[in-house]
Amino acid sequence: MSNKVVAVLGATGVVGQQMLRCLEERDFPVKELVPLASARSAGKTLKFAGEDVVVREAAPEAFEGVDIVLGAADDSTAKALLPEAVKRGAVCVDNSHAFRLEDTVPLVIPEINAKDVEWNQGIISNPNCATIIALVPLWPLHEAAGMTRLVVSTYQAASGAGMPGLNELEREMAAVAAGQEVGDTAPFAYQLAANLIPQIGGFKDEAYTSEELKLQNEGRKICHLPELRVNCTCVRVPIMRSHSESITVEFERPITPDEAREVLGNAPGVRVVDDPAELRYPMPLETSDQDLIYVGRIRKDLSAPEGVSSLTFFCCGDQIRKGAATNAVQIAELLV
Repeated sequence: MSNKVVAVLGATGVVGQQMLRCLEERDFPVKELVPLASARSAGKTLKFAGEDVVVREAAPEAFEGVDIVLGAADDSTAKALLPEAVKRGAVCVDNSHAFRLEDTVPLVIPEINAKDVEWNQGIISNPNCATIIALVPLWPLHEAAGMTRLVVSTYQAASGAGMPGLNELEREMAAVAAGQEVGDTAPFAYQLAANLIPQIGGFKDEAYTSEELKLQNEGRKICHLPELRVNCTCVRVPIMRSHSESITVEFERPITPDEAREVLGNAPGVRVVDDPAELRYPMPLETSDQDLIYVGRIRKDLSAPEGVSSLTFFCCGDQIRKGAATNAVQIAELLV
């Protein structure tokens, strides 16, 4: 692999910093790293490959000579700057929502639709974190039995709201422990410590939130299943890191829990942790700071109508790594 000039847009944020770590861990062929951030962060230094690298202000001219851009900025920044990077010859792997559902932009999970990278026109989108965590184990089950319908509840960590979410949960937990008033709870609508909030994103069609609709709309595009039916409820929980999901999936063809365990045991990116007798099942603490999706509690859906094959399982994954940074670096690896 020839060495590349790699820019990270939003390099000082939670996902941007994780992208730097993933580039190092996976020995990505970086000839030069170009960390980009807002004007207030320009001039700061970040550690990469044992050296201090100076953060530059994110501007169109900063992409001159860049081969690959990893985007970890908000939608508005991505829309403003990534097309400028493409004009200058870069290929962008973007973690924002800005381009995900555009027809000309591939939306990629390498374990599922790596070949979609081939038709990129300069921008490739990274899916939503909860979408990635759900689909990595769902895809091999789909290949085995043909999934048709999903009923999903997500339990999403505070770090899904970035560094402000992490800092706020830490502050609230300290206040609650000290018996103090929590006060302002931004970026959350309500206190998260000792609580949960059944809303992530703004309310959209049929009273579903934007986060809940992502699993349906992105899942259909990634899996090339335009008729896939999805019912999703997204909940913010007082966990620092790693999202959890309860998933019920209906299939075209019969599949038993034991067959599902065998399929998932051989699936890329998945670890089966499913031993009720030993109280073994996926949990956020065990899945944080690593790249596999843990799957357990695999069982028959007792509510399924007669003749319908349906299973329920629980999964956990680190939404900062596989749900964002690692998936983006894996896409970049496909490019080189």
